[in-house]
Amino acid sequence: MTATRKRSAAAGAVLLAAAAAVLVPAPSAGAAPVPQPAAATAEVRAAAARAAGTPETLATVARFFAREGRVGAAAAQPRIEGEAVPVHHLSPDFVAGKAGADVARLEFLASKAVSSDGQVAALWTARTEAGWQVVNIATGDDEFRYAQLGAEKLPGGVVFREPQIDAWYVAGGGRVLPLDEDAVRAVGAGGTSLGGYRARVVAAYGDKLPGSAYAEAGRAGGYAEGVPAAAAGGAPVMVGGAAVALALALAGVGAAAVRRTRRHPA
Repeated sequence: MTATRKRSAAAGAVLLAAAAAVLVPAPSAGAAPVPQPAAATAEVRAAAARAAGTPETLATVARFFAREGRVGAAAAQPRIEGEAVPVHHLSPDFVAGKAGADVARLEFLASKAVSSDGQVAALWTARTEAGWQVVNIATGDDEFRYAQLGAEKLPGGVVFREPQIDAWYVAGGGRVLPLDEDAVRAVGAGGTSLGGYRARVVAAYGDKLPGSAYAEAGRAGGYAEGVPAAAAGGAPVMVGGAAVALALALAGVGAAAVRRTRRHPA
């Protein structure tokens, strides 16, 4: 249960930049972020799956898989496996103590893309001004592995990520249980109560919420795993809470690949 490697796929950004305008149109100046659905209903999952499976998206994914020369773009033949899974992040409303706030909120849905040579990537799909679109391509299968592990560890719980420390948890029944080594370091191998977890995140992020001096200074949430903007030089595309909760959501979701820390589940 140790970190195996940190792999940056940012080298694929140049390759993907030309497709960025197709996958994610740049938002208009001053446009309000498009809120994501509150829950991953069957309709939401179907919309995400359709966006991930378009010919244009799969063509871009083929070039993504070919970026390191392991397989040619024409031979990559990417396919979508399984259903889109919801990906939740720690909610700023929970940190702020808003009445009735859940510990996590839906940020995007992930669809698993697999190439002919076995490479795996997660297609992050979100609702944008132009409808449901793939807004990022990330190496690996974290979203799917932790969704499965969380369902096994706490059936019916909500799997979520604390992006500031790249930790994955599952919450339910008043408990928050760790799913990876970062989460174990944060809450212990046996997890903690929901109240105990909130006390920890308030101490860590309570002064970094939207509207705070920290956020208004433009600092990137205290963690360095931000997604780079498209290589063409455009501004990152913000999705849902990303634009309003720099410390507690995606630090800019663009069509370039995201750096991933590879881990074995706890």
